[in-house]
Amino acid sequence: MTDNPLYISILWHMHQPYYRDPSTGIYRLPWVRLHGTKDYLDMAEILADFPNIKCTFNFTPSLLEQIIDYTENNSKDHHLLHTLKKASELVLEEKLFILENFFLANWETMIKPFPRYYELLVKRGLHLIKTELFRTLKNFTVGDFLDLQVLFNLCWTDPLFREKDPFLKMLVEKGKDYTEEDKHILISKQLLLLKKIIPKYREMVNKGQIELSLSPFYHPILPLLCDTNSARIAMPNVNLPQKRFSQPEDARKQIRMGIDYFEKLFGYRPTGMWPSEGSVSEEVLRIASSEGIKWIGTDEDVLSISISKQLRDASRNIIEPDILYKPYIFENVSIIFRDHNLSDLIGFVYSQWDLKRAAEDFINKLLQLSFSIPKDKPHLLSIILDGENAWEYYKNDGLDFLRYLYEGLSKENRLKTVTVSEYLSQHDKGEQLNMLHSGSWINANYGIWIGHEEDNTAWDYLTDARNALQAFQEANPDRDMSKAWKSIYIAEGSDWNWWYGDEHITDNQNDFDELFRMNLMKIYREIGKNIPEQLFISVHREDRSIPPSVTIRGFIEPNIDGIVTGYYEWYQAAHMDIKISGGSMHKAESIFSSLYYGFNKNTFFIRIDPTIPFVELPADTKLSINFLKPSQVKIIVSIKPILKAELLINKDDTWVKSKDIHNVAIQDIFEIGIPFNDLMAKENNEMILFVSIIKNGEEMERCPWRGCIILNVPTPHFESLMWQ
Repeated sequence: MTDNPLYISILWHMHQPYYRDPSTGIYRLPWVRLHGTKDYLDMAEILADFPNIKCTFNFTPSLLEQIIDYTENNSKDHHLLHTLKKASELVLEEKLFILENFFLANWETMIKPFPRYYELLVKRGLHLIKTELFRTLKNFTVGDFLDLQVLFNLCWTDPLFREKDPFLKMLVEKGKDYTEEDKHILISKQLLLLKKIIPKYREMVNKGQIELSLSPFYHPILPLLCDTNSARIAMPNVNLPQKRFSQPEDARKQIRMGIDYFEKLFGYRPTGMWPSEGSVSEEVLRIASSEGIKWIGTDEDVLSISISKQLRDASRNIIEPDILYKPYIFENVSIIFRDHNLSDLIGFVYSQWDLKRAAEDFINKLLQLSFSIPKDKPHLLSIILDGENAWEYYKNDGLDFLRYLYEGLSKENRLKTVTVSEYLSQHDKGEQLNMLHSGSWINANYGIWIGHEEDNTAWDYLTDARNALQAFQEANPDRDMSKAWKSIYIAEGSDWNWWYGDEHITDNQNDFDELFRMNLMKIYREIGKNIPEQLFISVHREDRSIPPSVTIRGFIEPNIDGIVTGYYEWYQAAHMDIKISGGSMHKAESIFSSLYYGFNKNTFFIRIDPTIPFVELPADTKLSINFLKPSQVKIIVSIKPILKAELLINKDDTWVKSKDIHNVAIQDIFEIGIPFNDLMAKENNEMILFVSIIKNGEEMERCPWRGCIILNVPTPHFESLMWQ
């Protein structure tokens, strides 16, 4: 058995969007710098302590370019400029910026470990109400702002370095009452950490412990650059942009620019690539192959569709390990398909566990899988995930988990970590794949980046700008338009559309929207054309219908008792996954976990599943179900000390109680049934609503976060029509 270990390839993907403001040269957001001091260097430092463990690290060239811009060109971001300003000289606008932005860190794992930092957060207010910041400002002293400037940057400096470096350790122990000198030395320490990143990875490559791979330069969705219509392969009914974008030469350019830049930094041309968001297609593989790429990675669901075979059962247990855990080859490019479940355990689940037990559980899962695989030939299990954003959810920034994991793997001779190229060269380049599905790591499609009204608007703006630049370049072939083309390639990045649509939100959403539009504006300035008026308007659309994950399929008759009585009780209802978080991963946290809604011919029903038990919510927490159409009605549900639901009607801009709602229950879940008559809703009327959580009279959270639920009141024949 030990002669045939299960080979494990772990790929950590490192990426940040291109944050540089094209008009000022200042970075709008600080995440390259702060992830640089918290994640990029320590990931290599931790691994170096376990020389028998091998990993692959994937960097986007745009991230590397920005790191170098900080270290060699003395570039700054707005948060850094607000840090360097003397606290005693801060003006009103700068103070407001700090109060709004210097608590952008995980409260549990990054702010609460610093008592003074959490004290300042409470002082500002746990729920940010921008209109209240002026009043809050009066309570903050110069010393408060100075401590906040230091603690924000200190919490984004990795615990590994805070422990190793005597000065950083002193700052942690000091805890408060920092000086301007403390602050400036801290920032100089941050810069030194940034300068060590690229040399450290170069050193570990030379030792043979890691492999470096890359993504296309500015992280575009390559298949959509080749042809936006390719979205219909996985989503036949998707709404496409009005204008087709089809520029395979841009896909090639993004790959080639990335390889060239990588070679400039590291002295050799990489052979591996994690295409942005694991997005692949047959055309992309042909381009990658012609550019010298020897292997790529993507998700197991892409393999499942490509070979028309289910790899997991209904409980997500792997049923075809021999098929998944090996490389394939298409167009002379080897393909590894990541284990989605195992990758997500590290990315989204284990942060909430005891970390030693989490590492042991992960290794045990690997061992169980090794027992299920034939031993007559080698097998490769691939773990691929974000190498930066997960750790803020872990205690000690993931340091303890990674040490337990690497230590456990080092001791286990039935498992052997390898770099991707090492396995391919020593064992197996892959089984021939006859066709390759066009999709990404999320649902094996491109729904995050195309199809929504906002996504499609962005694609149309991009198409217009690129067409204008192409026409100008053809008319002026000798003009150097490299700055304009760079803005096109930046605007082709996937990150802008990640934040458009309804799937993800961030505190910095407006920054992403503005950066996208500003790069397009720069193109028109470079070619001397008037900037189209629409580029001065946000792409975001606030008033619109938010489609559920699962639509209503028939009448429901739930037992309103506050518990999940049976699987089929809400089976025919619409279901919405709630994704409300300031984080950047495809995962989110909220008081709401899921929302279901449905009806029979007389009654409208809502169910809410919480992420924490309702009994743990503060006593003054209320639910508000708000109907905007066909009449303005809202239902206020008091949760404690006793459950009470009141229906109110808006009469002349005054909310008047109409009646109590008795068909309501709250235990494990919240359930309520409201007669359509009480909502003054008749057959075929359009209903528009949203649900909020209210505390002290203020909205704390809303579902959907932007927009509303929109549906029509059913006719008695609704179910028969659904079956036609």
